Amino acid sequence: MPRGTRVPRVRSDPGPISRRTIGVALSLSTNTAQRRAVTVPVIVALAVGLTVTIPVWLVVAVIADGARLRFRFPLARLLAFGVCWSWLELAGVSAAVGLWITGQRHNVRAHYALQRWWAAHLLGALGRTCGITVTAENAQDLAPGPALLFVRHASLADSLVSAHVIVNLAGMNPRFVLKRELLADPCLDIVGQRVPNHFLDRDANDSAPELAALRALVGDMGPRDIGVIFPEGTRANPAKRLSALARIADRDPARAERMSALRQLLPPRPSGARAMVDGAPDADVVLAWHIGFEGLDTFGGILRALNRGVDPICFVARRVPAADVPRDDAFAGWLDEQWLRMDAEVDLALAARRKGG
Repeated sequence: MPRGTRVPRVRSDPGPISRRTIGVALSLSTNTAQRRAVTVPVIVALAVGLTVTIPVWLVVAVIADGARLRFRFPLARLLAFGVCWSWLELAGVSAAVGLWITGQRHNVRAHYALQRWWAAHLLGALGRTCGITVTAENAQDLAPGPALLFVRHASLADSLVSAHVIVNLAGMNPRFVLKRELLADPCLDIVGQRVPNHFLDRDANDSAPELAALRALVGDMGPRDIGVIFPEGTRANPAKRLSALARIADRDPARAERMSALRQLLPPRPSGARAMVDGAPDADVVLAWHIGFEGLDTFGGILRALNRGVDPICFVARRVPAADVPRDDAFAGWLDEQWLRMDAEVDLALAARRKGG
């Protein structure tokens, strides 16, 4: 999976140690070999451990689900997906090592082929274990390049869906803007750094180098290339929406009032998207939203969704010609307008789904 950008800031209170803290520490390690010396064995141990203990955790998960009257057994389903994910991670890492051994470390085409295989099989595993299926409208709008894709961000898995649509349905080569914490994932760490991506340090003291990197990321794109960013910067939910609007109100009350109309999306953070537009002045922009991931932004939300049955994921894209995208200070207002339109479309689609259900 796949996330957006924001103006880097300094945290005055690091807070308690958490999984995110550990992930940040691993991802920001200046010694790549040391980081991978931890993350790769963890994946191996996870894959082997989950597999050999299936008789144990399956019984425990079924009993736990049954005790909570969750008779679609969401915990068991999620653990089953964990087995598939860990082995696919290990397969991706092994393939990357094989490419390195055979002198293909810099073969971008081979690594994009590996990415297509990984995305297809991981999405297939989601379907078989969790019942998640994907449909896409206007996937052809992602091609040809050069293009930029601005996508809503609602869950832990929507970046995977975006990757699947881009590489397997549209036949494009993505250049993702990813949060640097994802370097704690060894497959993303190894393969993701052998193809054009940028792992963003969201807590950098100086935003200028990060924005310059985003401009450079998309500066040499060709007809099969598309730059991808999630302008909201984080997974949307009502609490985050209120918090984002409160921060905007401190700086720009008029914008906060305008963006208070949002019901499903978060206000976009324009700086990263603007940098990419500046870096690829001839690129069309594709705006994309999806429904089906609502409420899947937390572990508890995922379990609840799996227990009731996950609706099909619907991915919708719309292409805007480069000539219609502002390349000056009007860009931020234009992006807000596009986000308000997308929000209305998402709200309408969700209402139609509820009515149909």
